[in-house]
Amino acid sequence: MVRQLDFHAMQAVFSRFQALEPEPKGELEHVNAFTLVVAVALSAQATDVGVNKATRALFAVADTPEKMLALGEERLIDHIKTIGLYRNKAKNVMRLSQILVDRYGGQVPSSRAALQSLPGVGRKTANVVLQMWFGHPAHAVDTHVFRVGNRTGIAPGRDELAVERALEDHVPVAFQQHSHHWLILHGRYICVARKPKCGICPIRDWCLYEDKTE
Repeated sequence: MVRQLDFHAMQAVFSRFQALEPEPKGELEHVNAFTLVVAVALSAQATDVGVNKATRALFAVADTPEKMLALGEERLIDHIKTIGLYRNKAKNVMRLSQILVDRYGGQVPSSRAALQSLPGVGRKTANVVLQMWFGHPAHAVDTHVFRVGNRTGIAPGRDELAVERALEDHVPVAFQQHSHHWLILHGRYICVARKPKCGICPIRDWCLYEDKTE
């Protein structure tokens, strides 16, 4: 297991991320809290690009739980059939839409427990919604964050929850709001899985990865 970066290194790493991208944004397109929940739920085992391509037309006609229920499952499938596991995801979207109408007056709740009670919404999805829409400094640990956290020493952990807790415990408070997106973008475009682009890595000087590439 990679050892944990100390406080001064963490300060330097996130200061560098902030200098390069002061206001990082998620790449999933959405127009409100409901469409964000749907987009994140659809993105499981799918790319953001693929989800965005499918949801542009969908959200133009169904951007609330009520409109989604009126659309119906079969027409929803027509919109998202290019996304992996689309039939199961369609069922979950319809079920969560019904729950939002029945229990929450059509509004997306702002608590992790309430979000996780929705079909197809796990802890990672809930954290994305809390961070992106409600401004809560939650850390959604996807494959990119897990890899970067362990490889660099920013947030080592044996599983996603351990990495999430390491981020909460060690990322300086001033950087908590955007750390999730900085790490995702870093993992998506520089600290990639097979051959990390260490030669252009902005945090190379502090990274604890022993097998750096040129």
